Amino acid sequence: MNPFRRARGILAGSSDAPASRSYTVGEIEISSPWARASSVDASVAGGYFTFTNKGATPDRLVGATSPAAERVEIHAIKVVGPDLKMRPREGGLAIPPATTLPLKPRGYHLLLTGLRKPLQQGESIAVTLTFEVAGTLDLECVVAEPGPVGAETL
Repeated sequence: MNPFRRARGILAGSSDAPASRSYTVGEIEISSPWARASSVDASVAGGYFTFTNKGATPDRLVGATSPAAERVEIHAIKVVGPDLKMRPREGGLAIPPATTLPLKPRGYHLLLTGLRKPLQQGESIAVTLTFEVAGTLDLECVVAEPGPVGAETL
């Protein structure tokens, strides 16, 4: 199962996103956290949400953990010719002041590896985010159905 597939009609960060709740730590607001449901044999999943830095100070997402996975990495997608390559963001992810930044399929995302059990649609998983300035934030990601991304299936 590819962790970048999306459910039809669901746009990360939109009002149609599977989780419309929001969380705040310091000047950072997190909205619509969700994760992709996995197949029975999948050991990885993607986590997505939208950041908004409402303050005047830059911040940085420097880490994440979840009891649902052995490891959570902050990842980016890089287009290399006709291919997409996924790679970890070793220095974390900068969140400039007065900026909204979505984590979404085919873009920045959390990669949950070593899943302790397959993620099932409708359940929630706990994730703890660590920010350089704002500190830590515990949130719940609603697990949404896998599916195509836009007109393409990844």
